[in-house]
Amino acid sequence: MSNFYDQLSPFYHVIFEDWNKSIERQGSQLNSIIQSNWSQHRKVLDVSCGIGTQAIGLSKNGYHVTASDLSVNEIERAKHETQQHGQTNISFSVCDMRTAFIHHGGNFDIVISCDNSIPHLLTDDDILVALKQMYSCLRSGGGCLITIRDYDQEQRGGKNIVKPYGKAKIENNKRYIALQVWDFDETDTQYYDFTLYVIEEDLHSKETITHTMRSRYYAISSEKLIKLMYEAGFENVTRLNEGFYQPVFIGTRPFV
Repeated sequence: MSNFYDQLSPFYHVIFEDWNKSIERQGSQLNSIIQSNWSQHRKVLDVSCGIGTQAIGLSKNGYHVTASDLSVNEIERAKHETQQHGQTNISFSVCDMRTAFIHHGGNFDIVISCDNSIPHLLTDDDILVALKQMYSCLRSGGGCLITIRDYDQEQRGGKNIVKPYGKAKIENNKRYIALQVWDFDETDTQYYDFTLYVIEEDLHSKETITHTMRSRYYAISSEKLIKLMYEAGFENVTRLNEGFYQPVFIGTRPFV
């Protein structure tokens, strides 16, 4: 998994129509969800921050953000992007979300994992470990917020399923085209192999390079994720279908 994101880190932004606008939009949207569901919400832990999309966005909305990711390269880029965006209240480090509490400790108001990161964990046991770690990172009454692809609506099974990323992007005299190809497991359609192609064309020389990155996903259902969140100890677990580009799953650590 980390190797996939290490390879992706230089191109991560090209899978967005406009990454800087996405930072602003997602920061505002997550802020609205957080303020609507939890009374105290200054300290945020992002356990799968990537190159900083949500961490930077929330920082711009006044949150004190601690952020980590399994990918060393993405953390290095996130630090650079944070400086470019003029944010100084984000602390970055390398960490597997399955050891989040061991690494970060507790007493956070909110813990988040966005952009379909949880389905990189390929078993219910691994997801439960991660959720329990996230639970332990929270103060009593703190909130957990997870976003994943809406697998309830996705075609299950088959191979060579192509999913393009919108329009081509032009940057520094280069054109980038990104697309995904899914290949579902023939014996268990809960799983699919994922290949991301980033086609890079030099507009002057016309030379073209294709960057290929591969990973595997668990196409976890909403019902299963909600069940695992309850099993981890969260209460009032809910799927939100509006307000963000992916379904949002929220839960709260009970007061003791």
